[in-house]
This record gives sequence, C-alpha cells and structure tokens, in this order.
Amino acid sequence: QVQLVESGGGSVQAGGSLRLSCAASEYSYMSVCMGWFRQAPGKEREGVATIYSGGGYTYYADSVEGRFTISLDNAKNTLFLQMDSLKPEDTAMYYCAASLHGACVGRTFIESTWFPYWGQGTQVTVSS
Repeated sequence: QVQLVESGGGSVQAGGSLRLSCAASEYSYMSVCMGWFRQAPGKEREGVATIYSGGGYTYYADSVEGRFTISLDNAKNTLFLQMDSLKPEDTAMYYCAASLHGACVGRTFIESTWFPYWGQGTQVTVSS
C-alpha cells in the first residue's frame, strides 16, 4: 500500500509564501509522476503541478506558473510545493498525488486519473 501525508498549510497574507510537504511511505520515486492538486469551496478539483521522478520534466497550471515550484527529495521520500507571491485565489485544500508510471511526461494538462494514490489534504488560506 501507498500512504501520502501532506503538511505545511496555513494562513498567510497576499504576497506571502508557504512550502507544502508530502511524505510518502511504501512508495518508490523512481521513474514515476507525482503531482499537486487543489480544491476551493464550491469549485472542482484543479491540477496545480506535476513532476517526473526520472528527472527533466515539470509542468505547471497557467494560474501558478512562475509563482509555484514543485520538487522532490528522493532520499527523504518527500514531495514539495514551494508557493510564492500567494494570491487570495490560491486559497484551497491542497492534495498531493502519486502514480505508478510516467503518464504525465510531455503533456500540456493535468489529469487526476493518472494518480491512484492521494493524501488527505492540507488547507491553504490567503487573505487580502
């Protein structure tokens, strides 16, 4: 079984920063896709970013391009999302997700069905 646990959420003012972490257990980061999603109240789940653990590929939704950075620490089995220049529109529950294959590589969108494993979520709130 695969277990994912997010942490690092909180409340910040617009323009501030947060770093989200996703600790994985019973999961290999070799040559697979991982990603971050978010869901705001009353809205559908939205893909935020993906990364390929084999190296050389990341992808960001237009809404966060240039402000968010996705990264992996393979030695610590941890996925990160560095969020800078936060906006009130970024307020949402953030979820990490993991796949067993590299389906995200080379794509220009994020598909939730690529990811069979999900964390429980961590809340991010950005005030004006």
